[in-house]
Amino acid sequence: MQRPLHSLKWFACVTTLAMLFVLIGGALVTKTGSSLGCGRSWPLCNGQWLPDDITPELVIELSHRLVSGLAGIMVLILSIWAWRAVGHVRETKFLAVVSFVFLVVQGLIGAAAVVWGQSDFVLALHFGISLISFAAVLLLTLLIFEADKTISAASLTLRRPMRFHIYGIIIYSYIVVYTGALVRHTNASLACPSWPLCAKTRLFPVQFHEWVQMGHRLAAGLIVIWIAIAALHAARHYRSQPVIYYGWIIAFLLVLAQMATGALVVFTQLNLYVALAHAFFISCLFGVLSYLLLLALRTRRNPAQSVSRPVGETAPAALKYR
Repeated sequence: MQRPLHSLKWFACVTTLAMLFVLIGGALVTKTGSSLGCGRSWPLCNGQWLPDDITPELVIELSHRLVSGLAGIMVLILSIWAWRAVGHVRETKFLAVVSFVFLVVQGLIGAAAVVWGQSDFVLALHFGISLISFAAVLLLTLLIFEADKTISAASLTLRRPMRFHIYGIIIYSYIVVYTGALVRHTNASLACPSWPLCAKTRLFPVQFHEWVQMGHRLAAGLIVIWIAIAALHAARHYRSQPVIYYGWIIAFLLVLAQMATGALVVFTQLNLYVALAHAFFISCLFGVLSYLLLLALRTRRNPAQSVSRPVGETAPAALKYR
């Protein structure tokens, strides 16, 4: 393969990692209460390019701004480069636009929150918007590897039940992400001292922060069950299609890790490293689900990849219940 595409693959991987650092950095800012580390000043820090009074919160907030700015430049370069190099791949141009636009939007929301302040319900959207940008960059990277024949997801067959799982779970996962972000922004992470119940002496929450926390736990519990069902379905019917089979196995392992770190956040009294790991696992999970969505949309656009037969003809046993 030509050298330019080889270089593009490396740059795409580095950009994907940079976007992951943006996500984790945003979670770090929220969890350490550093969102106003630079005061009500943006893009300057306390109205200065080089602040005089250096605090841990200032370092965290300023570092996140610098990483986000660098990632924005990298995403812009990647979008233009991928557009020119692999623009013939159908999804490339759409993902190139989405990755950069959503990164800009999340930056503007962050800036508005610093300068004017925002409600917790609006701030909870910040992580989700960054997550879409990260997923778009990840998918763009995978498309580049596909164009280079490094990975292959050709000749897929997805029946209606599997497409239902993919569409439903990724939409629902975004709701779970929002409820988790709302927990952080409302400072409800330790509202319930017990797990999985809110308290050992009662079953139901009694005040707002407890309802926020338990709402997220319920949403997270349901997605664990749903992904387990989808992974079992893939194990039964899609072993011959490794990208689908292993995609769901990885998704199941990631959602288990996300659930475990969520419980450890309570048991460790909001240990910072555990909390960041919790954000890391949900970011990776959303990336995997986004790739499965891309594959499902491809088979939807290309019916020839799906099994088709005359009305009334019986499906083979291996495909009948897919």
